[in-house]
Amino acid sequence: MFEGLTEKLERAINFFGKKGRLTPKDVKQGLEEIRKALLEADVNYKVVREFIKMVEEEATGERVLKSFTPREQILKIVYEKLIEILGKHEPLKLSRSPSPIILLGLQGSGKTTTAVKLAYLLRKKGKNPLLVPADVKRPAAFEQLRDLAARYDFPVYDKRLPDAVKLSKLALSMAVLKRYDVVIFDTAGRLHIDEEMIEEARKIRDTVNYDELLLVVDAMTGQDAVNVAREFQEKVGITGVILTKLDGDARGGAALSVRRITGKPIKYIGVGEKVEDLEEFHPERLASRILGMGDLATLREKAKEAIEAEHARRFQEKMLRAELTLEDFLEHIKQIKRMGPIEELIKLLPGGKEFARYADEKMLKKTEAIINSMTPEERRNPKIIDGSRKRRIAKGSGTTVQDVNQLLREYELVVKLMKEMKKGKFPLRFPI
Repeated sequence: MFEGLTEKLERAINFFGKKGRLTPKDVKQGLEEIRKALLEADVNYKVVREFIKMVEEEATGERVLKSFTPREQILKIVYEKLIEILGKHEPLKLSRSPSPIILLGLQGSGKTTTAVKLAYLLRKKGKNPLLVPADVKRPAAFEQLRDLAARYDFPVYDKRLPDAVKLSKLALSMAVLKRYDVVIFDTAGRLHIDEEMIEEARKIRDTVNYDELLLVVDAMTGQDAVNVAREFQEKVGITGVILTKLDGDARGGAALSVRRITGKPIKYIGVGEKVEDLEEFHPERLASRILGMGDLATLREKAKEAIEAEHARRFQEKMLRAELTLEDFLEHIKQIKRMGPIEELIKLLPGGKEFARYADEKMLKKTEAIINSMTPEERRNPKIIDGSRKRRIAKGSGTTVQDVNQLLREYELVVKLMKEMKKGKFPLRFPI
């Protein structure tokens, strides 16, 4: 996510670290590099101009010019102004039951997939959503939503009508009778905005008396996404934006421009293909990722959802008592894998992109396979693993004896560290 922009901004900000104290000329020179980085990232030129002006006003103040750590001062200012440009975190406004949410967007933006992801996220919060296939024009649109929803056991309004407005009205009436508390309308898209689509969107908007009217846009399309958002805002009126495919966006132009240009908040961001890969938008977290500072808050949330509290407590207690076995490690690996790809998790750490290239999902699977090929007794007491046992484990896991030896050496190192911690000689707490 934003790899290209992050790299260019880091290079531009590091320019300030080469100076002892800054002069106004130095500030202008460094800000010119930041301006170029943003323009190359396809950020709207008006947003770039406003952003540079905001940063310059603070960066030329006495506090920064007299500082002996100008890089840190500039980084702090850039971070704060990025948050200002991105806007505030604004949760969904669900004012009644059922609460209608209308999803708008062009074909290919990921609207149908997002409808299911949003339903999944809302169900985790205790809601009971109904999905409505309000795209009656596109072939197989109904089947696509029905099949996606069926994977996660979401109800879909299954009455087929040629009139999307009438269908939406009937779906809302059924939601009242069956006590669904959220209704998500997946409306028709087009390859390009046309008057027929806009008119249908207006009629559905007026018919269902919505709580949220959200535009789904593909972040990878950059300024095209911003232009689409502006046009929908002018012609239909939206309450917010969902940016999809952000995980594949190396530039970040849409994310940094859409709020400022439309005046409407980003509500959610799509960061992957899985149903759980829709996140609430938090500007401070996105700004932190853009500047290569990681996103510990999101990492903590993923850990809280994936790693059972009781397992985490037991793991930590065993670590402090120096009693962790390979059986414990196997269980912990399974818990961590539930959080998502290791490479993506490492990127959420400060400076994580520098280590992401060393993240090896295959190595984790190899470790899991080796431990799975051990007997329960071997996992609890690896000292009994002799040459013949190593050969059996290697054969059973599809690895080599060298791989088994490496895992056992690493385990012995961890045991040694745990014993040092127990004695108080190594008083560090590892995150779990």
